[in-house]
Amino acid sequence: MPLPSAYPFKATQRNLFFIAGPCVIESERLCLDIAGTLATISAKENIVIIFKASYDKANRTSASSFRGPGMKKGLKILQKVKKQTGLPILTDIHSVLQASEVAEVADVLQIPAFLCRQTDLLVAAKKTGRFVNVKKGQFMSPQDMKFSLEKAGKKAWLTERGTFFGYNRLAVDFGGFPAMKSFGVPVIFDATHSVQMPGAGNGVSSGNRQQAIPLARAAVCIGADGLFFEIHPNPDKALCDGPNSISVKDFVANVPRFVDLYEKVKEWDKRGVKP
Repeated sequence: MPLPSAYPFKATQRNLFFIAGPCVIESERLCLDIAGTLATISAKENIVIIFKASYDKANRTSASSFRGPGMKKGLKILQKVKKQTGLPILTDIHSVLQASEVAEVADVLQIPAFLCRQTDLLVAAKKTGRFVNVKKGQFMSPQDMKFSLEKAGKKAWLTERGTFFGYNRLAVDFGGFPAMKSFGVPVIFDATHSVQMPGAGNGVSSGNRQQAIPLARAAVCIGADGLFFEIHPNPDKALCDGPNSISVKDFVANVPRFVDLYEKVKEWDKRGVKP
């Protein structure tokens, strides 16, 4: 059976795909170094890895938090990453006016979770013809994401990134994955944002990165098509989302394990064996 058009890989590639990179563009050198490592593991494992970094983190707890280099400079860096590594690029858009310009560089336009209901933004992303990754709002039910998909079009994906569970805390509802997969689009698990503790770090968000890998394994078992990780060479020194980011080293070490688990689950499904 041919793969749906919304899937970002060829039939010759292994089907679990990854989105990975630093939360925000800190420097050109950092992005090129991380992307170079990702390109190597992508070729080695015959998998799709999409490089992710934001040129502007518009939704920060404090106005004094680092936001990134801005769109013009950020897109130049992402274009260089794309040219030198061959990796596809994902980055966020926050307004209708950004969509067409960002689409000239990015292969995937990401709709931040807090904007997943913004009709004009979703429609503008759709009109670019690029893939559209819609983060599920922390306040949204899995079933209601079908309305975001209707706005974002046939090349849209859904990404689970945790649901508000009281103040400063997120919980992952794994029961929501089958509901979102029933819409017939790729469903991605954002492992590192799901362990974020929003606003819990005295003006910044905190997090528990130790839970990211185990939760990602659970997501693969429930049927996730892709995994999303924010990674950094030294997460404790990252300028954004350090507490919930994992190290590049840990990401690279776990990629083959995730792929093996994904293929094992697919084998169990074919044989009718429950994981």
